[in-house]
Amino acid sequence: MKRLWAMVQARLLEVVRDRSALAWNLLFAPLLVVGMAVVFSGAPPPLFKVGVLGDAPDTPQTHPFFATEGTRFHREASLDEAMVKLQRQRIDLLLDPSSQPLRYWINTDSEKGRLLQSLLRNSDADAEAQPVSGASIRYSDWLVPGLLGLNIMFSSLFAIGHVIVRYRKSGYLKRLNGTPLRAVEFISAQMIACLLLIVGIAAGMYAATDLFLHLRMEGSYLNLLLVAVLGSMSMIAMSLLVSARISSEELSGGLLNLLSWPMVVLSGVFFSLDGAPAVVQAAAQAFPLTHMLEAARAVMLDGAGLADIAQSLAALAAMTAVFLAIGAGFFRWSQD
Repeated sequence: MKRLWAMVQARLLEVVRDRSALAWNLLFAPLLVVGMAVVFSGAPPPLFKVGVLGDAPDTPQTHPFFATEGTRFHREASLDEAMVKLQRQRIDLLLDPSSQPLRYWINTDSEKGRLLQSLLRNSDADAEAQPVSGASIRYSDWLVPGLLGLNIMFSSLFAIGHVIVRYRKSGYLKRLNGTPLRAVEFISAQMIACLLLIVGIAAGMYAATDLFLHLRMEGSYLNLLLVAVLGSMSMIAMSLLVSARISSEELSGGLLNLLSWPMVVLSGVFFSLDGAPAVVQAAAQAFPLTHMLEAARAVMLDGAGLADIAQSLAALAAMTAVFLAIGAGFFRWSQD
């Protein structure tokens, strides 16, 4: 434990002494969050989203309403999940085409939903309405978890991956190998130090952002903290896949970007994946950032408890264990 704590202290002091990098981490993300929130807090683009229970029709001949222009129809897996989306105005209308007459659910607080209802009734006067209510979520409330998760992802990947490669290239790891320090102690110390820094900075950024934007928070802060910790651990462990053996900083930077940017695009940082092709949604589930953002937004926006986010937490824990096992197994101290 003494060796482990000594390495944790050494890594923390190294970060604190690098004032320019520390200032960048502290200031960049909050400015990005506020800027994006201001730019995108206006009205959403005029695109209708309609959820369909069962299989979404492949052709508009199934019902005249499915030929409505400017409307995206996608399949909803269950009524309960679809109702939450409708209440939060993530979809504008919900249809059950298997019922006779056609049954639909509409959020009475949604202007777009009421407009779609009028179009539906023009094509099918017998359609039965099932009204629900619920206020829409500001884009800033949706965006902030994504941007904080994005900052955690980049900090986690590069704080461990790039640094360990630099240590190996400079011969620092080779000198450590001559001490009683074991590889598992070194890796654990790096993870603990980075976890303390990353989660601490993320918590500070959340508090500062909440001060200005008054973020929606329906669930428990402890649950949100648990999501942040497990998400950070999984992405720190992912960086070990790159840093375990590589000694080239240029190659490590390229590989870390190769890992990070697909997550930026596919993990729902800036937009929801509702209605995206099934193959895209399936690919997104392979990334820890996806599970972290799904759990964080469920806690913040829907008041989800531990049981509700248990699947995402389990996925993050499993990814952490797998990445750590692979990274530790391939870890080497020197370039030789």
